[in-house]
Amino acid sequence: MKNHDTAKGCEDALKVIAALKNRGISAVGAAGFCWGGMVVVKLASYDCIQAAVILHPGTITADEIRAVKVPTAILGAEFDHIFPSEQLKQLGEILAAKSQFESYVKIFPGVAHGWTMRYNDEDDSAVKIAEEAHLDMLNWLVKHVK
Repeated sequence: MKNHDTAKGCEDALKVIAALKNRGISAVGAAGFCWGGMVVVKLASYDCIQAAVILHPGTITADEIRAVKVPTAILGAEFDHIFPSEQLKQLGEILAAKSQFESYVKIFPGVAHGWTMRYNDEDDSAVKIAEEAHLDMLNWLVKHVK
């Protein structure tokens, strides 16, 4: 992770968002997986996106979640060595206290960090639970990015 600077990732994402808005796109949502979730939580604290989805997050802090200003869904793994489910529940409590927008944390049973991206596509149960997370992500963005 030392070679991946989330501030630089956020700066790059802000440039993409600005370019989209310059082309007439008025609403933007962001989803981030692992390290990308660390970027998305920062974007969610600005006024540049309308909704955020964070999947099996990297190391994000309670203060970063407190700064979130948009509807945010966090999809986590039951067995996550990077961001344990107990920490996810704490983030959910912080988000739940923000009554100005909708948010939720969902912990997927029986899966480990990275389950939405690095799964055996010949394992029907792995495919099914990854697809469930993908559908949750898409439904959240469709609901909140208008």
